[in-house]
Amino acid sequence: MSGGGGRGGSGGTSRRAVLAAGAVALAAGCTEYGDEGAEPEPTDSPTAGGTTPASEDPAGDKPPAGPELAKTSEVPVGGGKVVKDKKVVVTQPESGTFKAFSAVCTHSGCLVAEVADGTINCPCHGSKYRVADASVADGPAPRPLSEEKITVTGNSITLG
Repeated sequence: MSGGGGRGGSGGTSRRAVLAAGAVALAAGCTEYGDEGAEPEPTDSPTAGGTTPASEDPAGDKPPAGPELAKTSEVPVGGGKVVKDKKVVVTQPESGTFKAFSAVCTHSGCLVAEVADGTINCPCHGSKYRVADASVADGPAPRPLSEEKITVTGNSITLG
């Protein structure tokens, strides 16, 4: 029983040749595709600091800021303000210095409720964080709140 439909003979070789040729073509296609994606970054991308240099912005305007968190007048010196809908707490440890941190407690994920007496306070299990750096002032929180990037422009504090 020799035959054209069996596994041996030229039928198997021909199939291997077709598969090998397809693999080579596929690899060549991927290489070409990958080369197309290797373009340099656009010149209008933000710098490492997250801002666009003024030379790239002819009007001299800053890039659009994120959502407003608070007015500077709403954040007392040595205290702060919890912005529940954004899950952020904004503090002013010293006059004119504003910081922002996640409002999600690192102990069990509750939202902190208030800023009082120099600490950011979680109502669930009593964790307290310092307004200056969100380090743990009183447990059971295992680590500080994560810092959020903010921008202060005039009287407005925004994310980003």
